[in-house]
Amino acid sequence: MTDLMNLIQERRSIRKYEDRPLSDQILQQLLDAVRWSPSWTNCQCWEVIVVKDAAAKEKLQASLPPKGNPASNAMVQAPVVLVMCAKAKVSGYYKNMASTKFGDWMMYDLGLATQNLCLTAHNLGLGTVVVGLFDHDKAAQAMQVPDGYELVTMIPVGYPAKVGSAPPRKETVAFTHYDKW
Repeated sequence: MTDLMNLIQERRSIRKYEDRPLSDQILQQLLDAVRWSPSWTNCQCWEVIVVKDAAAKEKLQASLPPKGNPASNAMVQAPVVLVMCAKAKVSGYYKNMASTKFGDWMMYDLGLATQNLCLTAHNLGLGTVVVGLFDHDKAAQAMQVPDGYELVTMIPVGYPAKVGSAPPRKETVAFTHYDKW
């Protein structure tokens, strides 16, 4: 297995994919990466919709703004789009009450699951892009997400046709504080 720090440093957002399907075995490895993600009190609030159907991917693409989202073509070009959903008011809740200042932790839990998924995909030679700029309600309706759940993000997955270089990063000293701000 590739060194974890190398995986983290080499992973890129991929928006162009080869016309090549994903095997069921590879798809299962991606879903297992989600399965083993940490979550608030191990609530595992995530639900994943695996979208392979071209018409369904077009509906998801239609939920993106007409201009300005560079992932628009990836939504239909990638062989699979993983739609990440979460059960609301579970993560970060105790006895039906928000337990922290930040309330529902589903976004945090899905962020952890998404990172596991994207790093696993990269380790398997796949590319991903995390899509967050879209009409969430329109996409949820297209995917028939039930009440009590939120469609949070969409992740096209496939074999990269093009990999870009790393964007600039802040040095750690620019964001690290010790003992106080």
